[in-house]
Amino acid sequence: MFSPWRLAAGLSLWALGTAGWMPASAAQLVRIGAAHFPPYTVRPEQGADTGLLPQLVEALNAAQADYQFVLVPTSIPRRFRDFEQGRVDMAIFENPDWGWQKIPHTSVDMGLEDAEVFVAQHEPDRDQSYFNDLTGKRLAVFSGYHYAFANFNADPRYMAEHFNATLTYSHDSNLLMVARGRADIALVTRSYLSDFMVRNAEMAGQLMVSERIDQVYHHYALLRPKAPISGPAFAELLKRLRDNGEMLKIFEPYRIDVMAVP
Repeated sequence: MFSPWRLAAGLSLWALGTAGWMPASAAQLVRIGAAHFPPYTVRPEQGADTGLLPQLVEALNAAQADYQFVLVPTSIPRRFRDFEQGRVDMAIFENPDWGWQKIPHTSVDMGLEDAEVFVAQHEPDRDQSYFNDLTGKRLAVFSGYHYAFANFNADPRYMAEHFNATLTYSHDSNLLMVARGRADIALVTRSYLSDFMVRNAEMAGQLMVSERIDQVYHHYALLRPKAPISGPAFAELLKRLRDNGEMLKIFEPYRIDVMAVP
């Protein structure tokens, strides 16, 4: 005879028996904007993004199972719109002063510092005073970057008209322009210059690096208000990577300072 009680009991036993192999709830997807910003994110002509951001994402995913961090391609100028429209949940290696003032977000201090330096061609009679005054010098800069010497105005026309600047999308090109005498000074992140010198050791004697720093990059992660992960939760994940040495392993080779966050 059919017994509802026996059926219910049987279903309960089945549920208990299968609990061990039933999949856990899926991790929440967190989309990080990946703009071409070497050496943090490098956009090759073909293939997946490379650089420090993919390494950080790999470490974040390996450290926990609640969130699945993925990269979403964007660009330096488009990243603001992608963030506002919810196409990405997080902008990383950012600073709240780089055009984000009117866009709602939560800032998370990443405890990372880089710097922007000036690079000129080495000449016997040239010393550090060469970098004191940029007037009349031909500059090679990365298009879309916010530079302190230009009051953080990244408008290409402004840069070209006020600073005799050539704007490119390649730090390599800018440094080679200096080495070949086509520009007087290039601005480049200390992290990228470190990598460039490793790849082009024969050029070390051709270039002079400024002691003057244009700006210090104190990196933040910016989260949109409805992001799947909260600011405190992401800060805790970064702390976990600092504590287990992963942050140092990723960033120290590029002369990026890894610091404790209060």
